[in-house]
Amino acid sequence: MVAGPSSVQAVVVGTPPTQQLPPVSGPRTPPVVALPSVPSNAPQARAGVPLPSLAELLNRPGAPAFNPAEIMTSTVPAARFDALRVAILLPLSGPNAKLGEAMLNAAQMALFQFADERFELLPHDTSGTPEGALTAAQLAIGDGAKLIIGPLLAASVQMVGPIARAANVPVMAFSSDRTVAGGGVYVMGFLPSAETERVVSLAARRGYQRFGLLAPDTTYGSTVLQAMREAAIQYGIEITKARLYDPAGDDFTDVVRQISNFDDRKRELERQIAALKGKKDELSIKTLERLEKLQTAGDLPFDALMVADGGQRLQKIAALLPFFDVDPAVVKMIGTGQWDVPGLGAEPALVGAWYAAPEPSARGSFNTDYQKTFGSTPPRLATLAYDAAALASVLAQAEAGPDFAHETLASPNGYWGRDGIFRLRPDGTTERGLAVLEITRRASRVIEPAPETFQALTN
Repeated sequence: MVAGPSSVQAVVVGTPPTQQLPPVSGPRTPPVVALPSVPSNAPQARAGVPLPSLAELLNRPGAPAFNPAEIMTSTVPAARFDALRVAILLPLSGPNAKLGEAMLNAAQMALFQFADERFELLPHDTSGTPEGALTAAQLAIGDGAKLIIGPLLAASVQMVGPIARAANVPVMAFSSDRTVAGGGVYVMGFLPSAETERVVSLAARRGYQRFGLLAPDTTYGSTVLQAMREAAIQYGIEITKARLYDPAGDDFTDVVRQISNFDDRKRELERQIAALKGKKDELSIKTLERLEKLQTAGDLPFDALMVADGGQRLQKIAALLPFFDVDPAVVKMIGTGQWDVPGLGAEPALVGAWYAAPEPSARGSFNTDYQKTFGSTPPRLATLAYDAAALASVLAQAEAGPDFAHETLASPNGYWGRDGIFRLRPDGTTERGLAVLEITRRASRVIEPAPETFQALTN
């Protein structure tokens, strides 16, 4: 069942999607959000897909009762006596409203495929702000939610964590910032450190030894830099040059010039040309002819270059690389999951580049089902909402009662989701099985598949 903001349709598993809850109104009620209903003929989960490792978890004892830190008044209708309420906190208004609505759609799909009639999903609008997330969490706890899914951003998770911990309500957030994880808060986002380690490890195994890094001067960029330093120790490689740039900037000419040692290499070329001029022997003449066709002379300071960015900044940086004589035929370009978008093959400097991301085939059927159900292409993060709602739905049906205990959520066996295998770790982060993909002109292809099982956890 889905209950939520005013005029939002409430979907009950096993009943026609036109059934609605009474309108919700009153103080602190999130803004009206039109939520499309999932048709009764929505595609069912395919064999082998729906979280195969959950069966052994369903006999575990239920989560302990909690005493909410603060209860706020809500106008959500009273729950049926055996209902299990789970809240989902999303930006259903504000600049990220479109993403929030799509993630709610994805969660609704999971309910139709996994939940029973007792499961009730309570959507709460965060308005895309930390303060809105805190209010939404207070309302959710006051409404009797036993688990909180969301919110989206790290600052919001940081606000929600303390009140959820005080009420003994676990949180499965969508952030990728590991600093807000722990103490019953799990971050399900794609960790840049894991993506970095995955692609760097393959490059090292393929013989690349000297690595450069271009990254924004943000928490994300610093995380990638630290992950590369750790990989250097683990795999015996060298980080020869790293540059962090202003993410608000529009011109990346200087940073690309600096990391490529362009000026020094150009001066070296000019020196070699000057030394050969005036010589009459055939070898000097031919060498001079060859050098006069070059931009620079001498080796680059790296044989692999990580560009830890995406979108327009990535495109602008990639376009500058050949101009400063960084030849992708000589230097292996590598990236993070921010490269996991279509169309990068249109930039010549990125053709042949590698990046780490979930294997595309894992979410292929989800994208198709979402398109058929809602008539649009899901955003990349929609699978996070689907997997969180699916996991909650299955654990809610434990024989001994809903089981959201830490030992159950953080099962070392992990789960199979719409982005491949994943498991919630004791520290609150999410470990994922990642593939390495290569960019081609038309699409990306897997060059090293994602693992299908996890290794045993070690302390």
